[in-house]
Amino acid sequence: MREGSLDAPTRHIIDWNNPEFYDEQKLDDELRRVFDICHGCRRCFNLCDSFPRLFDLIDASETEELDSVASEDFKPVVDACTLCDMCFMTKCPYVPPHEFNLDFPHLMLRYRAVEKKNGKDKFVSRELSKTDRNGKLAAPVAPLANWATKTSNGMTRGIMEATLGIDKNAALPKYQSKTLVARAKESPLEINKDAPAYGRKAVIYATCFGNYNNPATGEATRKVLAKNGIETEVVYPGCCGMPQMEQGDLAGVVENAKKVSAELSSWIDKGYDVIALVSSCALMLKFEWPLLAPDDAIIEKLSKATFDVAEYVMEFAKKEGMAEGMQPIGDSMAMHLACHARAQNMGAKGAEVLRLIPEAKITVVERCSGHGGSWGIMKGNYETALKVGKPAARTALKSNAKYIASECPLAAEHLMQGIETLETEGTDGKTALHPIELLAKSYGL
Repeated sequence: MREGSLDAPTRHIIDWNNPEFYDEQKLDDELRRVFDICHGCRRCFNLCDSFPRLFDLIDASETEELDSVASEDFKPVVDACTLCDMCFMTKCPYVPPHEFNLDFPHLMLRYRAVEKKNGKDKFVSRELSKTDRNGKLAAPVAPLANWATKTSNGMTRGIMEATLGIDKNAALPKYQSKTLVARAKESPLEINKDAPAYGRKAVIYATCFGNYNNPATGEATRKVLAKNGIETEVVYPGCCGMPQMEQGDLAGVVENAKKVSAELSSWIDKGYDVIALVSSCALMLKFEWPLLAPDDAIIEKLSKATFDVAEYVMEFAKKEGMAEGMQPIGDSMAMHLACHARAQNMGAKGAEVLRLIPEAKITVVERCSGHGGSWGIMKGNYETALKVGKPAARTALKSNAKYIASECPLAAEHLMQGIETLETEGTDGKTALHPIELLAKSYGL
């Protein structure tokens, strides 16, 4: 048996339809096997809070070994996992194909799936994961919803913390009255026929966040691609299911996957590439869906045709070249490499995109922002999220960059909050943007 592995990580299918997947004794046996390996290694001590919690739990036990830790004490370890995949992708020497066959994030996912099956998932988290419903309900009253959820509104945020458990200091996404899909239909763009990439076609998967909360990323993407001669369509069949996956609702994820893939597949048949605007959604389409539905040919086809937006820009930039017209934006940029962008194993595409901008001054921030989706906004988690993201926030602050860029919009806003905890006026003059928005700015779009 080897000590560690130099082979590329591989992942097994998630066997969620097998009754043994939900066998609590088998789950406990696997938790103890994996936790014991982690205890003997401890390379992941500085990632998410799961690992410090696990190691503290063992060190404080009677024997200082896992055998004296009660199984019911494992839950805080599981709850702290944000499914960022960084332990699997960057730290763990024992992931498949190593004989130890260790996949910590997917084991945490299995634990949550068992909780879900036993009715132990949390009501508020479950309702927060219904992003399509929430977006549709909020759109008609977006100004009121945004007023009620802004952190400066002590009255409403105090009530939300007391009743829903959402930390009153955590920044929440704003809602928009008009979706990205509606905006795209109302604003057709002229395609630059002189651009090197003219002739390409791409369908933009709006994602729930891009459609309901932050259409600016999608609008910038449309404009940059049109400038580069690429015809685009914007569609949104439904959420990718990442919020449901965080809660262990695997059946819900697969249901969404089949619905979304059916529509996007028809665009692939017409010769379109598929672009996901948010790195977490790209990760789902490219990697998680095929592991949950390995026999679905449409999902498999979609996974091979999907690009993260930054990945797609670099795809045509390297093959055909960029359209002329970019100008320096005159300010430095801190480029945060989001965990779910890194988990796609595609390289630092966000940073590569920013380097296309003339005279670009970039500081790369590799550490996790700590946000973890809906996990990071909850009371009891928010402070932990800030702690996990502190090294990234510190790097961004020291860079003195005007623009804080990230492929994950939630991570960018969370970093801004992290910077404020380090320096009260640290975010003065700073703006959080997706790298595609900075590229659009360079083009003057």
